[in-house]
Amino acid sequence: MSGKEARIRRLIDTISAYLQANATANPGADAVLRRLADTNFSTQAFADLPPQQSRHHAVVRTGIANIPGAGPLSQLAEALAAAADDLSWREDDMRYYPPGANLGEGYTGCNVHTLLIGPGACGFHHPDFTLGLFALGPRTLYRDHRHEAPETYINLTPRTGWRIASGAWEDRAAGSIIFNPSKVVHATRVYEQPFLSVFSWLENIDGQCSVVPADDWPEIEAGLKGAGP
Repeated sequence: MSGKEARIRRLIDTISAYLQANATANPGADAVLRRLADTNFSTQAFADLPPQQSRHHAVVRTGIANIPGAGPLSQLAEALAAAADDLSWREDDMRYYPPGANLGEGYTGCNVHTLLIGPGACGFHHPDFTLGLFALGPRTLYRDHRHEAPETYINLTPRTGWRIASGAWEDRAAGSIIFNPSKVVHATRVYEQPFLSVFSWLENIDGQCSVVPADDWPEIEAGLKGAGP
């Protein structure tokens, strides 16, 4: 096993350990663990893609630095910091949305992700399951959207806002696990610090997302650009 493979595998293992510690509290954690059990972690399944930084790598670095260094996320933070330069970071090239989708300036201006597991991952291949890292720039509204794939996030950012099924906004702390069932509308708002998360699409990963318009987007985006909450 190469050093790079060992670092990526360690990162996956720390994510798995965090989910195991919280599996009874959230259905999304248990669902990711079941999919991890289906993953081939042999050296032959390791893609070993060349590392790739995006133009938003400073956002990634800031997000990693902001993960709480003490407490339950500490081992995950250490493993991610060690593996960050091994990963292939990419922007959404509209692979996930149809052309012309009204995503807003925040998302289109700064988004970046890397796949640890999945088709084309820099880690291990899986045909219908993804696990990776996802980041957004500060003061961004990731507008309401939905997709067929059930989705789990581990929020690594000290504070972000979440709206699920058109309900009320709720701020979530670092370490919180958010589960978005299939086709349920959800949105995220990022405050003064970049958003960084572990994310997973559990199945049906080939489907695209669709934006679901909401009347309060202009108000929220204006507030985030201004003084902010």
